[in-house]
Amino acid sequence: MKSKLRTSPQKTSTVKGNLLKQILIVTLIVSFTVLLVGGYWVYESMAPRPAKVISPSGDVITTAEQIKGGQAVYQKYGLMDYGSVLGHGSYLGPDYTTEALHIVVTEMQDYHAKQDFGKPFARLNESEKSLIREKVKEEIKVNRYDPDADILTLTDAQVHALQKVRKHYRTVFTEGDGRGILPGLIREEHMPDTGRAWVAEGDQLTQIADFFFWTAWLSSVNRPGETHTFTNNWPYDEDAGNAMTFASIWWSAASTALLIGFTALILYFYHRYKLDMQEAYSEGRFPRYNLEALPITPSQRKTGKYLAVVAVLFLVQVMFGALLAHYYIEPDSFFGLDWIADILPFNIAKGYHLQLAIFWIATAWLGMGIYISPLVGGREPKRQGLLTDLLFWALVILVAGSMIGEWLGVKGYLGNLWFLFGHQGWEYLELGRLWQVILAIGMFIWLFIVYRGLRRTLKEETDKGGLVHLLFYSAVAVPVFYVFAFFFNPGSNITYADYWRWWIIHLWVEGIFEVFAVVVIGFLLVQMGLVTKKSTVRALYFQLILLLGSGVIGTGHHYYWIGAPEIWIGLGAVFSALEVIPLTLLILEAYGHYRIMKQGGVSFPYRAAFWFLISTAVWNLVGAGVLGFLINLPAVSYYQHGSFLTPAHGHGALMGVYGMFAVAVLLYTLRNIVKPEAWNDRILKISCWGLNIGLAGMILITLLPVGILQLAESYQVGFWAARDPGFYQEPVVRTLLWWRILPDTIFIVFGVLPLAWFAVKSLFRLRPSTVKDGDSIK
Repeated sequence: MKSKLRTSPQKTSTVKGNLLKQILIVTLIVSFTVLLVGGYWVYESMAPRPAKVISPSGDVITTAEQIKGGQAVYQKYGLMDYGSVLGHGSYLGPDYTTEALHIVVTEMQDYHAKQDFGKPFARLNESEKSLIREKVKEEIKVNRYDPDADILTLTDAQVHALQKVRKHYRTVFTEGDGRGILPGLIREEHMPDTGRAWVAEGDQLTQIADFFFWTAWLSSVNRPGETHTFTNNWPYDEDAGNAMTFASIWWSAASTALLIGFTALILYFYHRYKLDMQEAYSEGRFPRYNLEALPITPSQRKTGKYLAVVAVLFLVQVMFGALLAHYYIEPDSFFGLDWIADILPFNIAKGYHLQLAIFWIATAWLGMGIYISPLVGGREPKRQGLLTDLLFWALVILVAGSMIGEWLGVKGYLGNLWFLFGHQGWEYLELGRLWQVILAIGMFIWLFIVYRGLRRTLKEETDKGGLVHLLFYSAVAVPVFYVFAFFFNPGSNITYADYWRWWIIHLWVEGIFEVFAVVVIGFLLVQMGLVTKKSTVRALYFQLILLLGSGVIGTGHHYYWIGAPEIWIGLGAVFSALEVIPLTLLILEAYGHYRIMKQGGVSFPYRAAFWFLISTAVWNLVGAGVLGFLINLPAVSYYQHGSFLTPAHGHGALMGVYGMFAVAVLLYTLRNIVKPEAWNDRILKISCWGLNIGLAGMILITLLPVGILQLAESYQVGFWAARDPGFYQEPVVRTLLWWRILPDTIFIVFGVLPLAWFAVKSLFRLRPSTVKDGDSIK
């Protein structure tokens, strides 16, 4: 009887662990099958780029090559880091789809007013205006594309409107717009007359205008066989006949109801089967650490320069952020210094701000991975330090080369080489294709370094789903999932390109990094003897099921309005709502980390790292969960898509979650390689409070209230009004934009500067290596 009582829990735990593994595998297969099948459907049903666009008399107005060329011009000059198309991009400039559509509608109204009543639309009485509005709505909704001939026929009114769109953007890109576009941005001398790469032959200004007109057409014409547009009636513009569809309303309600139901169900399983990490120590017997006796290998010591560079890049990145915040008030200058805007206009500064965020966060994680690999493997592989140095200098070349290339590309100095060496033109993927290749190679080199360190322990761990294997699998996913960044180019249909682009932004940055973070946290807690290995593995499988089960298909909330089929509204709404559940459960980790830290007392050496782990868990709930849920409901997204509510979520999620976690692993690694007497928790506590208070202030003082005002403007007038430059000139909006200087100052002065100073100073106070190349770690 006693024997049965002892073995029964072990059998139960094993069965439970195996079941969770099987559920995770099934979850991955089902989720990615849905995403890939849905992607094929996106490809098959995306709006056509007609071989010819003709007038009623048969004259060729534009062609597919002109439209594709216009998209390339849009990307070449980094305009997605200034404005947006189909709502995706930046926010200082207009959404070009929305702006072009508004021009088309108003010019069509004016055309018909003159035809029918002999005077401009503005001079009609209300009854006459009503007749013209309805006439334009009916006309603009008719799909006159002939798929057999691959020809789109425009009405006379649409031809007239296209000419006005061309005139508008010719003025904007030659004379400037007073909102960040400098005079002479797009010039013919930037490209060869013939033999162009991606950009078509002929006038670039006409091409980019035709591209914007085409996006306005697909967002206003009915999809074949449907009563809504290719973009599910986005953007909201009553005069274009665009209003929210039933699917947006229904799936907003359904996703909220399902969220409540699944939350209750998952909480039941969580508590019923105790799927949390359990402490590995008893009351009063907290693990003790002697950092002076901790072995340190040559490769581990070399991670110090990675971490110092991380802090410096972080500082540079936030300075660009401060510059961008000021540009919303003074777009063509920085406190009267016009030369700064000439050298670093908004689109270049925005590209740097995003790229540096990815660089410093990823580098922190790379450094931590290199540090823990020999710790886990129990051995310093031969020439591991050399590989670590090679990877470091490859990263330096990558950062410097990509930033120089992006500047040269946007300024027009690279000619046909703009896509290869310059600004690729996609938000979050600004770096040219060559630099992308170097980044991918660098990540695979990092994976090789990590594998060399883990190899022996991987062989010794008989369970292929054990903790070390989970760590390795999550490391493998980091470079593998970046490969999808190569699946599109400037010639890709923007709907198809955005489908894959969100694989990088959502699945790679928000998904795979989240998986890596969760596994690393669990692994480090086990390594420090704070939680049991068995409970941690079980908890990790449960968390990964929830994260990937909701997050993979949840990518669909980015596909609502890009020209994808209506089914993505349902898929995206439901699964993005369910993403809130695992993010909410992670707040329990914050309490667990806090309890561990308190029980460890002042002698616990990793207090600073745990402050940032707690911050990560809190921002997972607030930044990624609450603010993400706020904007992902289709009924809300329809009006706010492309407004300041999106960067409110973006700052809370990217900096709050991934940034805070990067700082946590940075401090954990530094704590082990820096001389104990050189450590200073006091300055790091100031940094932690400065970063958290500053980030919360940015969101609460500026980003969230401006976003709410923008949402109201969109709902009351139309999205074109919410993104009109005049919106940022409204007194209350300008006041809120000025107030942001306060939280930005706190974030930089009390948050980033102390951290950067400490990390760089630590580079000169590293412990000497105690393990030789190729030796075992005792």
